[in-house]
Amino acid sequence: MRRESSVERADWRERCDALGFGFHSMGGVYWDERACWRFTEQQIDHLEAVTETLHGMCLQVVDRVVQRGDTERFGLSVSWAERIERAWRAREPSLFGRFDLSWSGSGEPKLLEYNADTPTSLIEASVVQWDWLESLHPQADQFNSLHEQLIARWPVVAGPAGTTVHFACAGASEEDGQTLAYLADTAQQAGLSPQLLGIEEIGWDGRQFIGAQGEAISRLFKLYPWEWMAGEAFGAPLLRSDIQVIEPSWKMLLANKMLLVALWEQFPGHPNLLAAGTMPHQVPGDRVRKPLLSREGANVSMYLGGQVHEAAGPYGAEGFVYQAAAPLPCVDGNHAVIGSWIVGDHAAGIGMREDDTPITTDAARFLPHYFV
Repeated sequence: MRRESSVERADWRERCDALGFGFHSMGGVYWDERACWRFTEQQIDHLEAVTETLHGMCLQVVDRVVQRGDTERFGLSVSWAERIERAWRAREPSLFGRFDLSWSGSGEPKLLEYNADTPTSLIEASVVQWDWLESLHPQADQFNSLHEQLIARWPVVAGPAGTTVHFACAGASEEDGQTLAYLADTAQQAGLSPQLLGIEEIGWDGRQFIGAQGEAISRLFKLYPWEWMAGEAFGAPLLRSDIQVIEPSWKMLLANKMLLVALWEQFPGHPNLLAAGTMPHQVPGDRVRKPLLSREGANVSMYLGGQVHEAAGPYGAEGFVYQAAAPLPCVDGNHAVIGSWIVGDHAAGIGMREDDTPITTDAARFLPHYFV
């Protein structure tokens, strides 16, 4: 696993735009093909195995939490705990998720967190970096079957050809909007009938959820966190409605950083996990403090060798967990994290993001990869 310099394609912006990836330059530089990451086939095989192992462990955690009724520590009310239990016992299917891993290519990858509910950096990890591979490294390969696996997974999650699925996100984010459009396109390629709308357009008529034109919504994919859904005007009806929501509500347990503590308690000493607890003394030495619900590194604090690195943000009132530090590999000041995707129960590929600081934030850049 090594970072290599690369030459930008002259037409990369036009190619990205044509693939529906219009936010390639957000923040100045987001998609960055001036460098790339090279893996060996053996390293990719190991990442694939680790990703599926972590996925299986997470499902075991959900089962244990539900069996024990141990949802209070996740900050969930009794009502939401009951909904999660119903969804889990019904085995409502999941579409996808992204594990963030710290790994230099030797030893064992370490789980930093699981983006289980609203994972992004998807279109760039899927069709965009595949286009880069075919342009510049046609004789090499890439750990990337995201597009094909998403298409194959949709009928399992949402039903047979012709089924209508509404797709919603908050309208202000170009990244969320184009990611949602890409997912809707994969659903359409699977034979489903996607309908896009904004979260603010979802209503409740006293009997069922309805869209902007008053049409019934029976299946909803939302690129919008479950805890935000609970806080919307239609949050209370979600507790009693039979609407199918993708991702299912049991993913609330996996999108919560308390998962890191639950994993360590259930699988202590596992080589792909980091020690974690709810109090700092439970994780001696270098450690990271993470809010239960933060995203994009917001409000994360790292204590490394007597130095403190912090990222600002709006989270923290919900509480924190502590996790042993696993500093990211750093090359020429670029701190790289591996985002490893799961679709259904199968590993589906990776995306590499880099930041100038040890904490990966929303300013991180996305770099393509290949393996030989």
